[in-house]
Amino acid sequence: MTPATSVAAAGAAPRVSGVALDRFSYDDAIVRKFLFATLIWGVVGMVAGLLIALQLANPIFNLGLEWTSFGRLRPLHTNAVIFAFAGNAFFTGCYYSTQRLLKARMFSDGLSNFHFWGWQAIIVSAALTLPFGFTQAKEYAELEWPIDIAIAVVWVAFAVNFFGTLVKRRERHIYVALWFYIASIVTVAILHIFNNLSVPAGFLKSYSIYAGVQDAFMQWWYGHNAVAFFLTTPFLGLMYYFMPKAAEGPVFSYKLSILHFWSLVFMYIWAGPHHLHYTALPEWASTVGMLFSVMLWAPSWGGMINGLLTLRGAWHKVAQDPILKFFVVGVTAYGMSTFEGPMLSIKSVNALAHYTDWIIAHVHTGALGWNGFMTFGIVYWLLPRVFQAPVFSKKAMELH
Repeated sequence: MTPATSVAAAGAAPRVSGVALDRFSYDDAIVRKFLFATLIWGVVGMVAGLLIALQLANPIFNLGLEWTSFGRLRPLHTNAVIFAFAGNAFFTGCYYSTQRLLKARMFSDGLSNFHFWGWQAIIVSAALTLPFGFTQAKEYAELEWPIDIAIAVVWVAFAVNFFGTLVKRRERHIYVALWFYIASIVTVAILHIFNNLSVPAGFLKSYSIYAGVQDAFMQWWYGHNAVAFFLTTPFLGLMYYFMPKAAEGPVFSYKLSILHFWSLVFMYIWAGPHHLHYTALPEWASTVGMLFSVMLWAPSWGGMINGLLTLRGAWHKVAQDPILKFFVVGVTAYGMSTFEGPMLSIKSVNALAHYTDWIIAHVHTGALGWNGFMTFGIVYWLLPRVFQAPVFSKKAMELH
């Protein structure tokens, strides 16, 4: 094995009955890059979260500066955790698993590297502009128009690389994890483009083409589905690949995984209006959002049950394996947060819960519990495989 690649068939191409066998290799260098980025931005995002939590407890932690105030750093924290930490984690797992599932190297090493460096440049741009107050003031879509264009360009490069690999694959069957990746890549592109349509009014200033309640409606169609297709479906795809690998057994039910996929992607896209109960939005629209949110209980818990039951016959391993511990807590947190979300979308419950810390707690059950624990489990599983060395300390993993 070389430092840059995992070679599937080394040396001269072997021959069977006079026919040369195919020889190919995987690009694990790009996996290592995204893995390092995941860890670095995870520290940045969570330190920013700690600072703004301290600011809520005591305003002295605003440091008396407008650039370090809660209003400036809160969007920095959310963008860093969602798009930098969780985003890089998805790309890490996606680049590793896609190549193995399709038995093919990524379509273009150049596009892989463009994706990596372009994404990190976007994150740095966010870290520079948000503290200085350059923002569209849209939840999870604060970044101004030049950065939005860069996001679209980098995402298209990722999509071309992924679908190019899909076309040249050596494995005919498209495993369910890849279905979740496909849904994520396509839907995030649509959400991002339509929510960020705006008229530039300067280098870092723009006005949305939507106004009033239409702007709010479009924003929460995007906002809730950013959670759905950036923090949920990608990580479900990762769950369906890495959990059976770590458990050393098959997924509990492949039929359930397919049912889980189609029902989830159909229902999730309609749930956004539940963020706009008791507003100027027509009541029928927020009711539709509520109904689809409640129906999401079924596919969400179907996925959770499928994940946990993948460990059937392997629960004794959980006691000894910290990686499986991370996965069990991650999938359980997914189940809890997807029980809480539909419940909070019900109008009578929402009337009590909205504008309270319950909403923040719900989001953190998902981001810290689901995305965080799944990410750490995947990172620990990958470390010895992409660096060809044992994990430094199992005790440190247990402590973590």
